Amino acid sequence: MSELSSFHDVRFPLAVSFGATGGPERRNEIVSLTSGREKRNARFSQSRHVYDAGTGVKSLEELHDVLVFFEARRGSLHAFRFRDPFDMKSCRPQAIPSPTDQLLGVGDGTARRFKLVKSYGTGQDAYLRLIWKPVLSSLQVAVDAAELDAGDFTFDDATGEIVLQQAPATEAAVTAGFEFDVPVRFDTERMSMSLTAFKAGQIPSIPLVEVQL
Repeated sequence: MSELSSFHDVRFPLAVSFGATGGPERRNEIVSLTSGREKRNARFSQSRHVYDAGTGVKSLEELHDVLVFFEARRGSLHAFRFRDPFDMKSCRPQAIPSPTDQLLGVGDGTARRFKLVKSYGTGQDAYLRLIWKPVLSSLQVAVDAAELDAGDFTFDDATGEIVLQQAPATEAAVTAGFEFDVPVRFDTERMSMSLTAFKAGQIPSIPLVEVQL
């Protein structure tokens, strides 16, 4: 791969990721006013996910796999795919994705591009998370609940959009189901490991942080 590439389309060792800890992070500014009330402002329009994969390392072989992966990514230089053990589907964790899981938008007779998103909450309070790295083999799309054939749509990796071959009719619901990975990078410049500490049960810290593409 090119040294100038900012993203390597490879997945962090799966066995380690399923034992990782972490989740979404928000950055809000809160100012207390003299009246006793607060003024709150969101610094991030999208949440950022942070993880520690060290808790997923269960053997010396897995630790070696992470070391090799770290070196191949040149430390924090290149981002990569990470399978979030808590949130990796368009549906609930134990369910199977279906093409009607997530509403991407409604047709206007012209538009063929729809952002791939996952909704958290309902109504006006719903948060729409942009999904940049779906598992393409799992991607299913439907228009008005009728599933499309695989040749009727593509995914534009550069824009994070589903591209339909034909524009949906006005008011036709465009939905999708999928599995997905999170684009992350190592949030450290060094891997600090000790064989003695590892045998004693001390878990190394392997911090990862989500990146915007």
